[in-house]
Amino acid sequence: MARRANLSIFKDKAGMETLNIFEVDREVQEDNPENFELDPRDKTSKEKEEPTESVILDEAEPDKTVKIGARLTEQVKKDVTNLLREYKEIFAWCHEDMPGIDRSVISHNLAVNGKCKPVVQKRRSFNPERSAAIKEEVSKLLAARLIREVKYPEWVANVVLVKKKNNQWRMCVDFTDLNKTCPKDSFPLPRIDQLVDATAGHETLSFMDAYSGYNQIKMHKPDEEKTAFTTDQRLYCYTVMPFGLKNAGATYQRLVNKMFAKQIGRNMEVYVDDMLTKSITADRHTDDLRETFDVLVKYGMKLNPAKCVFGVPSGRFLGYQVHQREIEVNPEKIQALAKMVSPRTLKDVQKLTGCLASLSRFIAKSTDRCLPFFKALKKGKGIEWNEDCEKAFQALKDYLGQAPLLSKPETGETLYIYLSVSEAATSSVLVRQEDGIQKPIYYTSKALLPTETRYSPAEKLALALITAARKLRPYYQAHKIGVYTNCPLKLIL
Repeated sequence: MARRANLSIFKDKAGMETLNIFEVDREVQEDNPENFELDPRDKTSKEKEEPTESVILDEAEPDKTVKIGARLTEQVKKDVTNLLREYKEIFAWCHEDMPGIDRSVISHNLAVNGKCKPVVQKRRSFNPERSAAIKEEVSKLLAARLIREVKYPEWVANVVLVKKKNNQWRMCVDFTDLNKTCPKDSFPLPRIDQLVDATAGHETLSFMDAYSGYNQIKMHKPDEEKTAFTTDQRLYCYTVMPFGLKNAGATYQRLVNKMFAKQIGRNMEVYVDDMLTKSITADRHTDDLRETFDVLVKYGMKLNPAKCVFGVPSGRFLGYQVHQREIEVNPEKIQALAKMVSPRTLKDVQKLTGCLASLSRFIAKSTDRCLPFFKALKKGKGIEWNEDCEKAFQALKDYLGQAPLLSKPETGETLYIYLSVSEAATSSVLVRQEDGIQKPIYYTSKALLPTETRYSPAEKLALALITAARKLRPYYQAHKIGVYTNCPLKLIL
């Protein structure tokens, strides 16, 4: 029954012809395409970050600078510099420079379930060092008018301190009880892989980050006091949307979708507070930036100059390194994995598998490579990090140390997919052909269910195709796909 249900995806009205799938002539295939690797690590990026130059926005304040690409032509560099100086008010250098988005545009509504009883958390105590850090942060928030003092709140949460990389404290608020009473906002966030694909292929990029992004959205007035938190001496509540509130990301995405509705997909991509302006050619970039800056001025959104870079051919976006024609894994993720010691606890293994899941697009046959880790997780609360786990761990480190560059397909070009199956998983890689060389676009892999392990080889290959079609649906809808396999799939589809 499950087999027929899976295969029916190709036999209904959205069948093979609709999905533009065709089987490549077996005579022109490789001797054993099932054992594909397509791991072009002879072409891996070792480039450092793009060189940049600092631009002074106002001669009267030489400390206020932003970065622009050093490789821009002199004319484009001059145009971008003049534009940044013209729009210098879009940058915030401290919280006081951030007026916030007007409530008539958007505000964060908690929509608390009225049937739920308010919770006043028992006050926690802190040592002198942490108390001093809380006092300092509260003073900053008060000066910036991001919080205000409140009396008789029904909801009261505790402060939580988290150690930052620079060894300083970050103050958060434990909104666990409040979040439990708020319904989920199902506003859709963009798919990261689609945003990254849409960014690759552009000659010039500008990466922008909003200054304390969430705090630029104000709280819905009646909900302000529900965000109350306690300190050693007073009670405060937020006047702006703080980090840690449920649905904050959805509210922010709703805002930027509204702001940049005319640009998204054309010359801009936005994921929550990460913004990117893109141009097909460097000569057009100044005009594209001006359009973006006009929107920022209209809505009063401020950028963080320390996290912006303008006019570069590549950069990091949503965990990927994006180039004009290629997509590279974020070097920071590879470095973190390289420094990771062999897991010893269940939490360590879960952290490892989570890290690898975020990199799976770059890993050929990722499920097979990670199989020892999955087996270790299935053994219960305790794990046994055996020799197989260690070998797989070190092999993945070596593999990702030279992770392949992924390519972006041209509009309308024919793509090809290689299918592979093993006893435990199905795998595939989507490729494009350029100058006689096949370049990978996307690797996929899926563990077989117990019932699926009993499928025949042909049925497993069909399942691999179905799995890939579901995972890579946007590619299947936009391109004709040739299937490489040593099994005549047409006989069973």
